[in-house]
Amino acid sequence: MMWTQKEASLLEDLKSQEKLCVEKYGKYAQQAMDPQLKQLFTQIQQHEQQHEQTVTQMLNGTMPQMNQQSGQQQNQQNAGAQPAYGMQPSPEKQADAFLCQDALGTEKHVSSVYDVSIFEFRSPQARDVLNHLQKEEQEHGEMIYAYMARNGMYE
Repeated sequence: MMWTQKEASLLEDLKSQEKLCVEKYGKYAQQAMDPQLKQLFTQIQQHEQQHEQTVTQMLNGTMPQMNQQSGQQQNQQNAGAQPAYGMQPSPEKQADAFLCQDALGTEKHVSSVYDVSIFEFRSPQARDVLNHLQKEEQEHGEMIYAYMARNGMYE
């Protein structure tokens, strides 16, 4: 598929955003103190790698076929945990909360870049692919939010 200059530029931007996410989640998985958070960041990093590959395929002129099922992979491992309100969080929990807040902000930003890009593409198939990737970015944000809420990190 041939892209307009604007479409190609948007794809390049999306690719750089996805690459940054891959690197960030890899570092955050190493830095996280909570094993469940390490696992969550590793899981999201794998999805971001798939997103980067999908955008790269598009840049190379190939229209990927998207699985119509959404990524809706909720991290339920810590579902029973109750936040300890009123207690001073440990330095480890504070460090993990910082990683989560930054990751959630990143997901919000990347989702907004997809939102703008979707409106700029001529091809309905390209818009469908980008919409699918945006939905998964929103799900990543939901997973991070759920972890934060379960662990008393989100008010």
